[in-house]
Amino acid sequence: MAVLARRQRFPFSDLPDWFEDFPARFSMPGMADLHSMRIEEYTDGGRYVVRAELPGIEVQDLDVTVEDGILTIKAERTEREVDKHRSEIRYGSLTRALALPKSADESDVRAEYTDGMLTVSVGMGEERTEPRHIEIKRAE
Repeated sequence: MAVLARRQRFPFSDLPDWFEDFPARFSMPGMADLHSMRIEEYTDGGRYVVRAELPGIEVQDLDVTVEDGILTIKAERTEREVDKHRSEIRYGSLTRALALPKSADESDVRAEYTDGMLTVSVGMGEERTEPRHIEIKRAE
């Protein structure tokens, strides 16, 4: 007796991608990038690490900045000029900004890009748990 295996197809295959871009679809033009950047963040060996999934992007099209406790990753995927029958690849600018932990040392930042994965690590110092009191002087 022969058994036929039938692969079940999801009737709305692009639905997960639609929900991934949900906030950008309803924002005003220029308010948010149209594409999202998937990341993971964790601490490892005294460093705060962010990994960003950026397949198909050249290293010269990446920009990583740290300013005022914010880590910003920018990337640009440019469309190749070829005669296409179909394309599901997203092109354009991607930006992701993350607040660094309070103990992050902004002078100790490293970035590496391998096989479509950007890894940014930031050194961690001692976190201040007590508030810093400011002396108040009488104005004259």
